[in-house]
Amino acid sequence: MAQTEKKGGLLRKSSASKKPLKEKVVLMYDEIFTTEDPSKCNPRFWEELFLMKVNLEYLEGKLEALDGEELMKIKDNINCLFQHCIQALGEEHPIRVVNALQTLCALIRGVHQKNKSTSGFDIINMLVGFDKAELCMKNLMESLDSLLCAEGSESLKSLCLKLLLCLVTVTDNISQNTILEYVMINSIFEAILQILSSPLSRREHGYDAVVLLALLVNYRKYESVNPYIVKLSIVDDEPTLNPHCFVCLFVFRLFRQYKDKEEEHQSGFFSAITNMVMSLKEHEYHPEMGLMTAPTSPVPTTPVTPLGTTPPSSDVISSAELPLDADVQTSNLLITFLKYSSIVMQDTKDEHRLHSGKLCLIILTCIAEDQYANAFLHDDNMNFRVNLHRMPMRHRKKAADKNLPCRPLVCAVLDLMVEFIVTHMMKEFPMDLYVRCIQIVHKLLCYQKKCRVRLHYTWRELWSALINLLKFLMSNETVLLAKHNIFILALMVVNLFNMFITYGDTFLPTPSSYDELYYEIIRMHQNFDNLYSMGDSLREMGKRCLRKQYIF
Repeated sequence: MAQTEKKGGLLRKSSASKKPLKEKVVLMYDEIFTTEDPSKCNPRFWEELFLMKVNLEYLEGKLEALDGEELMKIKDNINCLFQHCIQALGEEHPIRVVNALQTLCALIRGVHQKNKSTSGFDIINMLVGFDKAELCMKNLMESLDSLLCAEGSESLKSLCLKLLLCLVTVTDNISQNTILEYVMINSIFEAILQILSSPLSRREHGYDAVVLLALLVNYRKYESVNPYIVKLSIVDDEPTLNPHCFVCLFVFRLFRQYKDKEEEHQSGFFSAITNMVMSLKEHEYHPEMGLMTAPTSPVPTTPVTPLGTTPPSSDVISSAELPLDADVQTSNLLITFLKYSSIVMQDTKDEHRLHSGKLCLIILTCIAEDQYANAFLHDDNMNFRVNLHRMPMRHRKKAADKNLPCRPLVCAVLDLMVEFIVTHMMKEFPMDLYVRCIQIVHKLLCYQKKCRVRLHYTWRELWSALINLLKFLMSNETVLLAKHNIFILALMVVNLFNMFITYGDTFLPTPSSYDELYYEIIRMHQNFDNLYSMGDSLREMGKRCLRKQYIF
């Protein structure tokens, strides 16, 4: 008996005497990709189409194979397909709805690939047509809102969120995506909020919902009134808005991977004994947060995973296990973020972690620029014990977790910046990350100077790190200058010291801190002298080059 094989939309028979047959849905796609109306010969064409299982690979491949001019010739059929997809979303038959959602995703992705270099207006015209755009998009958003709020299939809600994410990200710059104007007018904020407020929905769709909301609130937020920002600002339901549960689980897994990776690099009898002792210590309960005046909020016990992923059995956290793990015992989301940053910023040789580290520094820059965030960071009445993860180095011992003091969160931010400065002086110098790191320190100092906040911090560690950074820049001047303008970074470091010298009396905790500052500068004065000499020699070299050009 001949066996049937499905491949690329074809039904191939093992017998060579017959021609290969195509799937019916593929034949219907071929009719759409002609200039003729596919429903002219078959009035039930669109009804039958959405009863067929979608062949995403073939549909997207057909769109990809067309050039711009060919796509414009079948624009009317593309518009009809898009409109009939929207109509199918209101059908009671779930198969039609699922197929319509998948077809819409394929259409949006396929048309976007042809309009990468153009504006969102072309995408709107190609998908739905300018004359019908407002009504069609209104119907689409209302249908998606109804599906998200209904008590129906969770897979339908998942597809709705995937479609919305696809719609929101059709352009590289979200503020240039004019399709979002229709998403702003026809708000789905309440539907997203409903997903986040339900434990079951949050577990199934929380990740996609939070990502979607984060994208929507960033649409032209400085240019016009964003309704999602307005609605988000008046919601007073912290458990609903706090994505703490899935952030904690994600970081918990990252911490476990991080610890496993550390153990892989250790070997020998003494290391085995050390690991055994450390594992015993990790299972002893000790509070991570020392909150002085504000009550702590309970940690959610429901583990949440990103949509479409299944956690390994070893990573599932039960409610009985949560209180025993210090890494999960975090009531402040910023602490979790700082811990996460301390891990991803360690290995900048990995491209993914390099981008993640850059994103962390950008977020910290935004925090350091905000007046209210700074007030929280520097509040003496809000003290926390933050166990940052430090890169293993031979010349220093690992600090004991139990000896960590309770301090304002700004101390943890400064510790993170010092740790980055000390551990990334290498040939593949992450110049951009260093600039952002120094900028964060500068912004925090500006706030302390402005508000006269006398922070009790071990400033000597920061000064020592900055001086060693200058020393590294000068020692590797030839290699670094070929890739980076290291004088920009050096100037930023010198400006930090000038700020300490000039305005230190407004934010350094004690007069003895001033003594330590001058002691460090005098002790390491050779580095500053060498920096001046290097700059002076390069300036003279530049003058000579200019004279030669003038002579010739």
